[in-house]
Amino acid sequence: MDLLLPPSQLLAAFAAASLLLAVTPGPAVVYIVTRTLAQGRASGLASVLGVAVGNLGNALGASLGLAALFAVSSAAFTAVKWAGAAYLVYLGVQALRAPAAVRDGNPTPPPPASRARLFRDGCLVALLNPKTTLFFAAFLPQFMSASAPAMPQAVLLGSLFVLLAACTDACYVALAATLAPLLRQHGGRRPWGRWLAGGTYIGLGLLTALSGRSPTK
Repeated sequence: MDLLLPPSQLLAAFAAASLLLAVTPGPAVVYIVTRTLAQGRASGLASVLGVAVGNLGNALGASLGLAALFAVSSAAFTAVKWAGAAYLVYLGVQALRAPAAVRDGNPTPPPPASRARLFRDGCLVALLNPKTTLFFAAFLPQFMSASAPAMPQAVLLGSLFVLLAACTDACYVALAATLAPLLRQHGGRRPWGRWLAGGTYIGLGLLTALSGRSPTK
């Protein structure tokens, strides 16, 4: 295993840089926090797991050369990017269209989505972001040793980054779950969760569609 890892100094620098990047809020954090605020801690954690699996797929894709394909093929990059944007908009429209039952004259939120669906949605949102693959392709080589095989190092470092990101995302879930009761109390029985989720997903979809090719996590 030691032969597949970079020197300890590089590994420590990678861990520090990864932690700094992981705690910086990005589209995935916004998505996870929105899920938590709308549907609770368990839903947020299911989304974290799905995003982590999707990001791991992106890391493996970067290791296998998909990043090189996206870098040279505008058509491939654009096709995946628009698929991801369309899926986010679809999630937003579904959230806005979810019926709210009426009880005693006040709307009540619809039943939450299943954990399996939340996992699937998180995984697809992460996988359909080609900029994440480009991010791994640009970030990982800076901490790889020339004296060790490249692909195993990329896989191990990518997996470590995904693990750190999942831990920080779980912290965001805990914070959002703590704040959610206060927001519900302030918002009364209004279906704020549905509008928050729908607006956020559509906004993320439009941001994804209009963004360039700069690598991002």
